[in-house]
Amino acid sequence: MHISYKKLWKLLIDKDMMKKDLCEQACISSASMAKLGKNENVNTDILVRICGALNCDTGDIMEIESDDE
Repeated sequence: MHISYKKLWKLLIDKDMMKKDLCEQACISSASMAKLGKNENVNTDILVRICGALNCDTGDIMEIESDDE
């Protein structure tokens, strides 16, 4: 199983926001944004900051997908 942040990217499009805008509003680093872009694990605090900036819940920005075997 792995984490997918596809919902986050769709939400940014819906809100007409760029990744750098989210970085500024959520006070997260470009390194954390790069991890999100690669669907890598990030600290829960990062996810909470993103949800605070976007006024949403963690389920609105990420989902767990099963690996295709």
